[in-house]
Amino acid sequence: MMAMKKKEKPPRDQLKPGEVLCAYCEGKCCRYFALPIDSPTSRKDFEYIRWYLLHERATIFTEDEDWYLLVHTKCKHLLEDNRCGAYDTRPRICRDYSTDNCEYEDEWCYERYFETAEQVHEYTEAVLQKPGQDIRSPQPADLPIIA
Repeated sequence: MMAMKKKEKPPRDQLKPGEVLCAYCEGKCCRYFALPIDSPTSRKDFEYIRWYLLHERATIFTEDEDWYLLVHTKCKHLLEDNRCGAYDTRPRICRDYSTDNCEYEDEWCYERYFETAEQVHEYTEAVLQKPGQDIRSPQPADLPIIA
């Protein structure tokens, strides 16, 4: 089977009138979903976030100080050409989605992005430190002198 040739991706502002942005995209918006979660304020809240990240294909990010659980999973209707296989019957959330602010340009950057439970633990220790508590790792012991 012959591999599909990938179209060159023009900048958004160089698309011709009537040209569809999605024709050049990899369908990023159909390869994950993100749900808002309560902003963590206590150790218990951060423990829930750590638990989320113990599951495959889950990450956490913040945007405009709002926290989100991001699940990296492809929509079952996404076709090989990155088009929607259920376009005429797609859910309301897909119908309401606009390409005006989508991730087409590949320049997306999150304020905070956590991929592992360990990252959340370190962050928790830093933001919930007690007054006077040093958040740095203890200095390691001197190496022995070898004669």
